Formats: sequence, C-alpha cells, structure tokens
Amino acid sequence: MSDGTTIEEVAQRAVTGDREALDALVRAVQPDIYALALRMLWNREDAEDATQEILVRVVTQLSSFSFRSRLKTWAYRVAVNHLLDWKRSAVERMNLNFVRLSEDLAEGLAADGPGENERSILIEEVKIGCTLAMLQCLDRPQRLAYILGEILDLPGAEAAEALDVDPDVLRKRLERARNAILAFTRSYCGLVSDDAACRCNRRVAAAVRLGRARPDATASRRRRVESRSRQSSGRPVFLRWSRPESYERPRARAAALEQSWEGATGVA
Repeated sequence: MSDGTTIEEVAQRAVTGDREALDALVRAVQPDIYALALRMLWNREDAEDATQEILVRVVTQLSSFSFRSRLKTWAYRVAVNHLLDWKRSAVERMNLNFVRLSEDLAEGLAADGPGENERSILIEEVKIGCTLAMLQCLDRPQRLAYILGEILDLPGAEAAEALDVDPDVLRKRLERARNAILAFTRSYCGLVSDDAACRCNRRVAAAVRLGRARPDATASRRRRVESRSRQSSGRPVFLRWSRPESYERPRARAAALEQSWEGATGVA
C-alpha cells in the first residue's frame, strides 16, 4: 500500500467493518485478479464479469481468511477456484490447439504490413492476440500454472498454494506448459526465431479482417498497451504483453457490487 500499510493490515480493518479499508482492499487486489482472468478467458468482457464475481467472493469470504498466508495468495486461490468452474468460453469450445493455431497463422500472412519499426497499435494488438491464443492452447490446469508461475511471477510455493496443489505437481504442469509454448514459438514466431515465417506486421491485415484488431484504435489506447516483458534466457519475452490490467466498472454494475459488499460485511 502507498502509505506503508500492508494489505493484510487493511484486510484486518475491513473485517471489523471499516468501509474505507474494504474499498482499499478491493482496489489493491482487482488488477491482479483481472490480469489472471483476462489471460485465462481471453475475452475482455468475460474477464470483467469474472473479476467482479471474484471480488464479491473475496469480500464475502474475507472473514474466513486465517491471515496465515499472504492476502493476495489467498485472493488468487479464490480466483482460481472460480475460474476453474467458469463456463467454457467460445474460444475454448473451438478446442484450439497449437496445430490449429499454426495453420491459422500460416493462412493469415500477408506479403507485407505496417513497418516493423512503427509503434503501431495494430501490431501490438496482434502480439496480444497471439499471446492469448497460445495460452488457450493449454488446458486449464496448465494455463493457470503458466500464468501464475511464468507471467505473474508468483514464487513456486505461493503459486502452488493458490492452485491448491503440491509444489511438485505445479512444477510438472509448468514444465509441460513452458515446453509446449517454447516449441511452438521457436517453430512459428519470428520474434523468437529468425527462421520462422510469421511476423506480427504481416498478420495485421488478417487480424483487422477477422475483427481481432481495430484500425480506429487511438493513440491513448496505444499508450495503454505496455510490454510487461522481462528478458530471461529461453523465454519468449512478448508473452508478458497484455491488455490494460484494470478497467472501469459500469456504474449500474458498480452499484450492485457495492450493495453485495454491504450485505456480506454489514458495512453501511
């Protein structure tokens, strides 16, 4: 927290009925939960809906938090349980896999596109879309392990606790997911291998045609698309790119959410 107060201290005040502490707690965990939900579900609207439902669960279950672990680790576990039960998305119903994704990439390559050195929002959106598509090629347990352990950088013990699995199970899932993504990117991604045919700028035309990228994107949206990459050996650095990590809740839904908080905690 900005004033040096820990999120656990804020949670303790929230449990006693401090409304300001409750609001601060929700603001503190919302970006991380949304980041997880977006990468799990691909679709932004689904991720927003899931985030709101998870926040309600965090608030309503807060009194059961034992304070023996980090609050955010517990919140991730609440989120994981909810996301595992989330209905299959339209993308998941397509049963996307790395073979189908490679075919899609090959069919959508244009002869050229916006310049490689141009900081085009369309190129950034292609990178984002490809990243999320690769994650959808993993099954849910592997996807969660990869997102928490590789993208969101949770330490192994915390990621295992959030997933409610033994650390050895987490390591095996994470290893399988890493190997699958690395094998795919080394074969097909021009950002990873000079021999791969796919280049983000050559995918722009197909992405626009399929509605995966919008040419009317504004400069302000461009500034919000940030690289969350960090160089490390063997890791496709673009895998940390994602859409904005927070969102503004529609007012009507915000009011409903606040009412649910009051009913669950007795805060007026």
